[in-house]
Amino acid sequence: MDVNGVGWIAAIIIGGFAGWLAEQFMKSEMGMFMNIILGIIGAIVLNAILAIAGIGFAGWLAYLVIGFIGACLLIAVGRAVRR
Repeated sequence: MDVNGVGWIAAIIIGGFAGWLAEQFMKSEMGMFMNIILGIIGAIVLNAILAIAGIGFAGWLAYLVIGFIGACLLIAVGRAVRR
């Protein structure tokens, strides 16, 4: 099974790295588990939004960039909800 051209294990590793990058960029203090979750869910959510818009990407680099942007969006939404 593939997730945007990467396997499930690679998706977890890349998602974790994307989540960590988002954590550093957004200056949030979260653990490694939340980094992985935010990176993967961010990539899934942003991929769904892009698919609705008719835009599709494949490969590990695209998954990393989309995961990073998606995780940043999730962190921003989480901060807005908490306020």
